[in-house]
Amino acid sequence: MAALDNAAGAGETAAGESSDFITEFIKEDLAGGRFDHVHTRFPPEPNGWLHIGHCKAFYIDFSMAEKFGGKCNLRFDDTNPEKEDSSYVEAIKRDVKWMGYDWEDREYYASDYYEYLYELAVKIIKKGRAYVDDLSEEEIGEYRGTAVEDKNNITFTPPGRNSPYRDRPAGENLDLFARMRAGEFADGAKTLRAKIDMAHPNLLMRDPVMYRIRRESHYRTGNAWCIYPMYDFQHPLSDAREGITHSLCSLEYEIHRPLYEWFINEAEVFPSRQIEFARLNLTHTVMSKRWLLRLVREKHVEGWDDPRMPTIAGLRRRGYTPEAIRNFVSQIGIAKTGSMVDIAFLEYCLREDLNKRCLRAMAVLHPLKLVIENWPAGRVEELDAVNNPEDEKAGTRKIPFSGELWIERDDFEEIPPPKYFRLYPGSGGQPGSSVRLRYGYIVTCTGFDRDEAGNIAAVRCTYDPSTRGGNAPDNRRVKGTIHWVSASRAVPIEVRVYDYLFSAERPMEVPPRPDGSPGDFTDNLNPRSLEVIPLAWGEPSLADTSAGDLRQFERLGYFVRDTLPGGAEGGHARPVFNKTIGIRDTWAKIKEK
Repeated sequence: MAALDNAAGAGETAAGESSDFITEFIKEDLAGGRFDHVHTRFPPEPNGWLHIGHCKAFYIDFSMAEKFGGKCNLRFDDTNPEKEDSSYVEAIKRDVKWMGYDWEDREYYASDYYEYLYELAVKIIKKGRAYVDDLSEEEIGEYRGTAVEDKNNITFTPPGRNSPYRDRPAGENLDLFARMRAGEFADGAKTLRAKIDMAHPNLLMRDPVMYRIRRESHYRTGNAWCIYPMYDFQHPLSDAREGITHSLCSLEYEIHRPLYEWFINEAEVFPSRQIEFARLNLTHTVMSKRWLLRLVREKHVEGWDDPRMPTIAGLRRRGYTPEAIRNFVSQIGIAKTGSMVDIAFLEYCLREDLNKRCLRAMAVLHPLKLVIENWPAGRVEELDAVNNPEDEKAGTRKIPFSGELWIERDDFEEIPPPKYFRLYPGSGGQPGSSVRLRYGYIVTCTGFDRDEAGNIAAVRCTYDPSTRGGNAPDNRRVKGTIHWVSASRAVPIEVRVYDYLFSAERPMEVPPRPDGSPGDFTDNLNPRSLEVIPLAWGEPSLADTSAGDLRQFERLGYFVRDTLPGGAEGGHARPVFNKTIGIRDTWAKIKEK
């Protein structure tokens, strides 16, 4: 794994050393009288589910408002009816609430501003600063021009060409715009464009489109409109309508800021200020709704909430907590320079949280029978087990112990490798190994049995009754401790073990395929990202868990009971537990490098 890419240069580090330039800008605005209060907004487009990158965005939006005693709106920028849906709205609201943020009565929709936006467009037309264009989408792009390289490999943007319709009189433009709204023209036949500068070095300022004709039913307004505002026109004017003082955006919108300010100035509305910050990028992860939607549609995953997805819903099913995610986002800080954050740091923040809150349990994922030959027939003891060594208030629980147990298959080796401290049989006149059974007794291996196919079917041991609790009164050296569950009292469970969805640290960096064709980010998908264990065994306490309950399976990692229905109604004969993360911390080793 790679560590942070120099932690983003301008203060974005895993240790939380952030320059927090946004706070400084806001302080300057308040001190200089530009604003006398702070009002931010989180403006998702309802065309997909939120992912962890959005967590950084709304953490900044909500925390800045809270820091300065202000307010934060939740506004859906829903001006693209072809891709938007009410189900996305509900998913977004559910995820923001789960993350611990409340917008109270400040829920807004850009679609509620359609009439307001239309009137502002009319105002800009009357000022001679917008015109109706008959050029097609392809022709607009051709007239705008593109960046090129000269013979010295210097990139520049030659001036574009004015549309032949650019100098239409304001009255004609007003008439055509009204007829666009009335539905007189076919889709794509006309657009409304801002009249700025076709020689501007920023291509976005070369007469951008403000409205286009689309006969698409909108999930909120139905067929009331056949023209829809473009994002760059709608967004600043929606901010102004809500009195947003600070429009906090990810860094890709920096090039849009001149246009943001141009529309505010020409519309003569509230002077919202746009400030950009570096977006979050994680190793082994893609952070774009466009690519995530492809994964869903092409069935590389089971849905938006697949536990391998970086969506908030997927992280929730995986067992992530809001507290761990918020701590992660706060520690990476706010910077102006982009970076790639190692996913191991996110996992570190999660382990820190889960270690404090998770009750312990024992489970065996790959079972092998252990038979204690000298255990009294039919006897079952109740042993005391600690629920959480990090929390004395968590108390203890009783777990049954009997003469037949399930242990992990890799806790026994017929021929042990060097420095193997678990169970193995004796050889060459030497006795078999001894191990502690967690909370139970010390046992010594006496042999093993094979089934008809020659596979190891059971391990035979004897136990020392004087070692209850795992302590040897004679202080003998026993290096290994293994976990177990009583075979007669074990609870059958299904376990899903997840790995990174992408094998590559940077999934979007794809080499050409062997046949020379361009690679695709799906080439980097990890074929072993999911292992389903249909039958594992857990201690009886796991039967009392509910969906979303977290447990540390001792020695194995952290697991969560799946939030989808279990049992017969969910298509599963037994409770399903998803592996959240292993116990071993890789971040500490990364920091040492």
